[in-house]
Amino acid sequence: MVTNVTNFSRSGLYDWMAQRVSAVLLAAYFLFLLGFLVCHPNLGYAEWKALFSHTAMRIFSLLALGGLIVHAWVGMWTITTDYLTPMAIGRWATGVRFLVQAACGVLQFVLFVWGVQILWGF
Repeated sequence: MVTNVTNFSRSGLYDWMAQRVSAVLLAAYFLFLLGFLVCHPNLGYAEWKALFSHTAMRIFSLLALGGLIVHAWVGMWTITTDYLTPMAIGRWATGVRFLVQAACGVLQFVLFVWGVQILWGF
């Protein structure tokens, strides 16, 4: 039996909803960027910088980054709880699973902070 100790959301329904909402957000962001690239075939640094200098684009990018972090966390948590079990890797599975989840959580936090620094120029 896997407990919800390392899961940030309340239940499987919240995980499922977070995964779907973040997927829709990431798809919208990808489609917007794809449309922008199609509409600007000779895209240079100046146009790219102008796009990301708008506050709305920075907020949209920050939402997409947050969606990516949420999507990755739910997916990683699901994979580790499904495959890092005592039956699969032995009696140290709980400790291994915690270490893998902690490492992924720290990495996701670092990447989020780094993304905020890139987007907002801190």
